[in-house]
Amino acid sequence: MKKLFIKNMVAFAAILSLGSCEKKLDLYPYNSIELSQSFKTVKDAATWNTGLYADFRGRVYGSYNISQDVQADQLNATLDFGNRNGNPHRWGTSYLADDGALSGSWSGYYFALRNINTCIAGFETIKTTTAADATALNKYKGDAYLARAYYYSELVLRFAKAYDKATAATDLGVPLVLEFNINARPARATVQKVYDQILSDIATAKLNLAGSAGTPGATRFNIDVATALEARVRLHMQDWTGAMAAANTIITANKYPLLNTLTNLNNMWTNDLATEVIFNSAVVKQTESANTNSIYLGFNGATGKFTPDFIPTVDFVNLFAASDLRRSVYLKQLPCIVQGVNYPTMWCVNKFPGNPALFTGAFTNYQHAPKVFRSAEQFLIYAEAAANAGGASEALALSTLNTLRVARGLTALSGLTGAALMTEIRNERTRELAFEGFRLFDLKRWKLGFTRGTPQDLGAINTTPATSYHQINVAASNPQFVWGIPTYEININTNLVQNPGW
Repeated sequence: MKKLFIKNMVAFAAILSLGSCEKKLDLYPYNSIELSQSFKTVKDAATWNTGLYADFRGRVYGSYNISQDVQADQLNATLDFGNRNGNPHRWGTSYLADDGALSGSWSGYYFALRNINTCIAGFETIKTTTAADATALNKYKGDAYLARAYYYSELVLRFAKAYDKATAATDLGVPLVLEFNINARPARATVQKVYDQILSDIATAKLNLAGSAGTPGATRFNIDVATALEARVRLHMQDWTGAMAAANTIITANKYPLLNTLTNLNNMWTNDLATEVIFNSAVVKQTESANTNSIYLGFNGATGKFTPDFIPTVDFVNLFAASDLRRSVYLKQLPCIVQGVNYPTMWCVNKFPGNPALFTGAFTNYQHAPKVFRSAEQFLIYAEAAANAGGASEALALSTLNTLRVARGLTALSGLTGAALMTEIRNERTRELAFEGFRLFDLKRWKLGFTRGTPQDLGAINTTPATSYHQINVAASNPQFVWGIPTYEININTNLVQNPGW
């Protein structure tokens, strides 16, 4: 007889081993906990909950938002990029379904989901004897359901078509795995069913997190985090009324006021000022680190200069007016060296320079508390949903857009409706959320293709072939807007159907 063991609860079900039986008795190793024994008390649940957040921290920033941004239109690959993220950037025949940009996020999210599903089932077996324990256990349940909703929202954005009310019931989404079964070979659920499950999990999470109030810079899930995710999801579902309602809940509470000074905006992105941050992952110097977005700077301490993998296009830089506070925070003119050539000043992405309080050496290690939800996104969600709702809601859209614009140093707009209003909302979203992992998915749901923007300096970037780099032209119908199911998944699970074009 064999039993499945969890090796080290702190590792959160990451390592499994087999035990044995002697004389018909089940013996448990002294250094392991058998799975059924790991859900006995609320303290056990707390241990799993700690693992949940460790998993979550490892699935934001880094490759989880770099790949889709380098695939889009705002960046040029420098001659020193070393083909890192090269296949997504070039599109075409070199971008295959076995690429790490695809397989890494797929396996990362599904591994986390395996643990989440184990939690959700296990928590139901724990009996509480005090009100305090019941409250704590409900919080852990809410965390698990919200994490599952988040992971599935990210998976369906990547590996399925954008939500379309007319076809969502038949479009293929991703496999819905709601319980741990190592032998399962699930088929892909429809886009509609995936989104329905996401909303169901958010609703369950909100019930269990109702007593957990949100605070700026929260490192644990709470009711505001659940509401922020709901707003994001409903926007993608074209549920304009629902998106407006959820975003408005965050906006009108005014717990996360928009920053409106250069000093404070810079402090958010350099020193992790939390004023308008609804949720960020916890990072502690030397003990808890997060993924980093280090490809945009490449600081060399020996020379005091920078060697970025990717630099912003001129078109993107020019989206920022001189008065825009973000121009000198999200972007910066820095001295660079590319292939041994000195560039006294070159525009670089400066949104992730590293928090000095988290440096473990003399120079930046690019560590930040990853900002997963910010109030600025909620203003943009409300504005876009209201504009799409049309009619009297267009005035609300413009007013909300102007609130964000003025906070960031721009003038208010007036008299905009229809397509002109939507263009300004999209431009503002492009500026505000740049390089946080939204751009490719925004283009996909807006059904917009692109021509990559004008380079700052042809001598500093890859140009051969031009149509794969700075002159690439991608139609809205290009199948690679929808990522391919990883090859190894297709090979081992014959129930899966590959996306077209891969």
